[in-house]
Amino acid sequence: MRMGFLALLCAGTAGMAAADGRSIIVLDGSGSMWGQIDGRPKLEIAREALGQVLASIPPETELGLMAYGHRSKGDCGDIELIVPPAAGSGPAIANAANAMKFLGKTPLSESVRRAAAELRATEEKATVILITDGIETCEADPCAVATELEQQGIDFTAHVVGFGLTQDEGRQVACLAENTGGKYIEAKDAGALVEALKTTVAVAEPAPAPAPEPPPAPPALENNVDPVAYLAPGDVAIPEDLAPDVVFEFFAADAEGKPQGDGQTIYGTAKGALPPGRYVMRATLHKAVAETAVEIGPQSETSLPAVTLEAGVLNLTLRASPGAEPDPEAFWELRGADDLYETGYAKARRVFPAGEHALMAKLGVAETQRSVVIEPGRETDLDVVLGVGHAVIDTFYTGEMTVEDGQYVEVFEAAKDIEGNRKSVAYAYGPAAAFDLPPGDYVVVSSLGAAKAEAPLKVETGQRAELRLVLEAGVAAFTGADGVYIEILSATKDINGERKSIAYGYGPAWQTAIAAGDYIVKAEAEGKASEVPFTVKPGERTELAVAP
Repeated sequence: MRMGFLALLCAGTAGMAAADGRSIIVLDGSGSMWGQIDGRPKLEIAREALGQVLASIPPETELGLMAYGHRSKGDCGDIELIVPPAAGSGPAIANAANAMKFLGKTPLSESVRRAAAELRATEEKATVILITDGIETCEADPCAVATELEQQGIDFTAHVVGFGLTQDEGRQVACLAENTGGKYIEAKDAGALVEALKTTVAVAEPAPAPAPEPPPAPPALENNVDPVAYLAPGDVAIPEDLAPDVVFEFFAADAEGKPQGDGQTIYGTAKGALPPGRYVMRATLHKAVAETAVEIGPQSETSLPAVTLEAGVLNLTLRASPGAEPDPEAFWELRGADDLYETGYAKARRVFPAGEHALMAKLGVAETQRSVVIEPGRETDLDVVLGVGHAVIDTFYTGEMTVEDGQYVEVFEAAKDIEGNRKSVAYAYGPAAAFDLPPGDYVVVSSLGAAKAEAPLKVETGQRAELRLVLEAGVAAFTGADGVYIEILSATKDINGERKSIAYGYGPAWQTAIAAGDYIVKAEAEGKASEVPFTVKPGERTELAVAP
């Protein structure tokens, strides 16, 4: 149900017979004022019509202004006398109407009752002119109110102007005029509203002849909006393969032209349907975003709103070596102003805002950083060669027995620092450990339990290097009481008579890989200890039961 938008109680115009007595203009501040007729909000039409009529009213006419629905939403008691009836009040009424907000409900019946109460302070005649685009929304009967006022003997006449009402809606409010000896007039546009005001104000003159019926409106299009985005000023078109990626969002514009509410979306090169009115159109293509104010015309015509992105296209390729295919493991990220951030792998064709951005590309431990300048309307081709070789390291217990899992492989620079330490550059777990490394000399260490193997590695750009690390080790497995401390010691003692600790664990069961050789196992629990010698052979499992 639509809400009423303007009720006025008014006096005569210049050159016309003025209504007797005092009058009050009751202006509807309900939310339906934002509805549109011929592409314009009703509140603008109402203000202009009101201003035009007020300008021609004789200065001695006593007028007042009452408003409802202008201070809060959903409040049927929101009714206020803003300008008391007085001579020469036309400018004050026009200014007050122009400053009003329009957001509430339509307590039409109660507003008429209060206006009549305000006017009954004297015995002078009062003329009521009600102009509405909707019907009562506060559970009251305007027909009953009119009958009630008439039965009270108040010298009171109401004229009703239906502004854009259906025939059924018009019948629901026409009784307000009929029950008080007034007229009901239909108005369909701004001009008809002004003429209706003049006619009803000049009560001594007959109502004008009905306006001729307008010609049939052209049929509405299924889709009346065909948006377009340009890559750069000068209507530089977006490449055809990227045009489907554009997302257009349309937000209704408020009085200040700012977007409000949820947007409606049109994708790529498709068309869409929107009611006529003012909108903010936002176009997004990858990381480029632009907004502009647009006007959507009648639904019988195709609107062609346009926006310019001020952006360019980046064609990025990451390769391990010159001439190689784009590497699926090569990672890139691009950063720029306003928190711009985008990432991807191997290859990209993306749209970015014009300007200078920072690119980082990485493959394995190889990394490069550079500045990328995106020019509006241009495509930038960037081929980044990270210059790496590919190394694959396998670990074996013996020359033929592969370690299936659990090994830790670490790559170090071959050169040592001043303190004799090497810098770690990469690591991995498990079999067939793979690394993308810049060309150079390295040392690879593979560890499994207490066993360890080390070997040099040379990497060349674009080449695959394979390395076998042989631990020459077996597995020592121990069982014992729960919680028993088990430690493997070297079989021989050092110059100080001490055995070197190789590895340790706890019962009831513990095992570890260990280089082939002779050892001592020490078991300790509750202050008691025992030592037992054992031997580990390459590629074999040695099992011992231990007890303090």
